[in-house]
Amino acid sequence: FTLNNPDGIPVKLSEYKGKYVLLDFWASWCAPCREENSNIVKQHKAFAAKGFDVLGVSLDDDKGDWMRAIRYDNLRWNHVSDLKRWDSAALYKVDGIPASFMLDPQGKIVAKNLKGADLEKFLAETLK
Repeated sequence: FTLNNPDGIPVKLSEYKGKYVLLDFWASWCAPCREENSNIVKQHKAFAAKGFDVLGVSLDDDKGDWMRAIRYDNLRWNHVSDLKRWDSAALYKVDGIPASFMLDPQGKIVAKNLKGADLEKFLAETLK
């Protein structure tokens, strides 16, 4: 799929082939999402050099709230959104957040909703 980043530049999921990618559906107004962000930041720092990346897909409808959450939570990976809240989530069969999908280097989903210690364990075992 393709969605725009905060600067309006299209980002294609296909650009991530060759890496393990956490496709993370979240929103600034989602408290459980914001809580998990600190874990994702920690894992991104630990495993980025080994081929792990994150693509954040926001279900926000207010660009200002979205940008503030990215800055406040220190999310240093690419983010995309169409700022249509649940309309965009329905396209990807996401009916609740936080929701995440781990994609392997070929783009296949290999795990869903890895959070906390489960995300760290998966990355440690996979990206030795």
